[in-house]
Amino acid sequence: MHVYLNGKMVPESEAMVSIDDRGFLFADGVYEVIHVYHKKLFEWELHLARLQRSLAAIQLPAMDGSELARVAEQLILELGPEQSEASLYIEATRGTHRRAHGFPPPGSTPPTVLMWVRPVNPIPKETVGQGVPMITVPDDRWAKVWIKTIGLLPNVLAKEKAHQSGAFDAIFVRDGMVTEATSANIFMAKDGMLYTAPATNYILSGITRHVVLELAQARNISVNLTPFSVDQLLMADEVFLTGTLTEVLPIASIDGHPVKNPSGPMARQLLQDLHERAGLQP
Repeated sequence: MHVYLNGKMVPESEAMVSIDDRGFLFADGVYEVIHVYHKKLFEWELHLARLQRSLAAIQLPAMDGSELARVAEQLILELGPEQSEASLYIEATRGTHRRAHGFPPPGSTPPTVLMWVRPVNPIPKETVGQGVPMITVPDDRWAKVWIKTIGLLPNVLAKEKAHQSGAFDAIFVRDGMVTEATSANIFMAKDGMLYTAPATNYILSGITRHVVLELAQARNISVNLTPFSVDQLLMADEVFLTGTLTEVLPIASIDGHPVKNPSGPMARQLLQDLHERAGLQP
């Protein structure tokens, strides 16, 4: 398959980035991931808006959304007929310049732009039905989590700790309060009400989080955007993840403590609604 790199379509095996690229040297860049259902980008405009916010936050110029969409469609055409789901990855770095902490002089180097599409396997129905185990870890990330930066080392370390303990993922906890997982947002349901942490600088407000909040509103489910503790999480009726590729994924246990309803009706309904919005058959 081909990838898009700096204005050209090239075979993936031939795509090369300089050792002086600031993404490689400093994680000086941002990215976005979009779910592709039946060869269609899901919630493209929301993803594009978040990408533009991230670019502005690190002082990179906005990107041409229509051109990105055109390239994405070209990449999607390479998917085989049997590949109904995929992910589009977009990354932009500050470009190639001899290593120095300060920005390169204005106009001296163009950003590096990379895009690719790869097939993804849907999460098995059995996993959704059973829920997944999670652990909690201290949230020691920087205070600008809302920027979708490629500097994801704390997330990587937390995810690996989860895998080494036999869990699916890790839940970040800051000052006793739940923020999010390493690559997804966290929801809990209690007495018919849905809770998720508010979108602050310590949380990457997910596109799927946004969609799920809309779906909940459409079903007249009361939503409370307020911080909650691990103890409150453990007392919930349901707990689930939301993410671009995670979709809506129920949680079965947290730090070995079972969730009351590991695959409850609210999570199942919202997942069904999400799939319908994406054009999938029930």
